[in-house]
Amino acid sequence: MTVRSSGSQPVRVEQDVVMARQLSRKLAQECGMRLIDLTKLVTAVSELARNTMVYGGGGDMDWQVIEDNGRTGLRITFRDEGPGIPDIKLAMTDGWTSGGGLGLGLTGAKRLVDEFELDTAPGAGTRVTITRWT
Repeated sequence: MTVRSSGSQPVRVEQDVVMARQLSRKLAQECGMRLIDLTKLVTAVSELARNTMVYGGGGDMDWQVIEDNGRTGLRITFRDEGPGIPDIKLAMTDGWTSGGGLGLGLTGAKRLVDEFELDTAPGAGTRVTITRWT
């Protein structure tokens, strides 16, 4: 796998969530992503950015445009130093929400992307990495 470009965007206030959405849309377009895939990715980004701000107390969105076996993809990681997710199994249950988001939750975001990784522990913050391939 090759990283073609990368960067970082803060996610600390509501305007940062908007900026994260706009940046992910721009990057997905530059990757040549189809509109339906772009829309799914931006929706997942919106949910995860909001989670980072609201539940993680703010953090960062790191992005990479990647290439692997002739495919181009966009990998985005949301990371925070918040309280972490105490019950991963519950958080990954369809229909469960702690309120305030789009109602998609982590499982909804997971369904919208090709790859989804969650790394969290109580008191250790949360790191969610998503990838969408063209």
